Amino acid sequence: MLTRRSLILAVAAASAAVIPAQAVEKAFYTQKAFEAAQRAGKPILVDVWASWCPTCKAQQAVIDSFVSNPKFRDLVVLSMDFDVQKDAVKFFRARQQSTLIVFKGTSEVARSVGDTNAASIEAMVAKAL
Repeated sequence: MLTRRSLILAVAAASAAVIPAQAVEKAFYTQKAFEAAQRAGKPILVDVWASWCPTCKAQQAVIDSFVSNPKFRDLVVLSMDFDVQKDAVKFFRARQQSTLIVFKGTSEVARSVGDTNAASIEAMVAKAL
């Protein structure tokens, strides 16, 4: 005999099975994570941001929209704090916050600064797929 509780649990389990997993892997930038993603041949988006930057916040909303898009399931997003990670910022030659850098494996394929247009950011990231 099914109880109400077991029926709810069964429906919840079945629903969870059809919900896709998060497509995009997001993490804070580390050289180790960057190199691992390169070795794996993954498309990489390096997001150079600052907590006080309104453009960065707008970019973050666009990047977050990729999370559920299966097209970007292999994308690795590595977020770099412009004010804290100065050595990494210098390594990537990011002259200011709100810089987005796209890599396909070990090759840089696109870069933008201050772009908040969802279509152009998506097109830029798609170059790495």
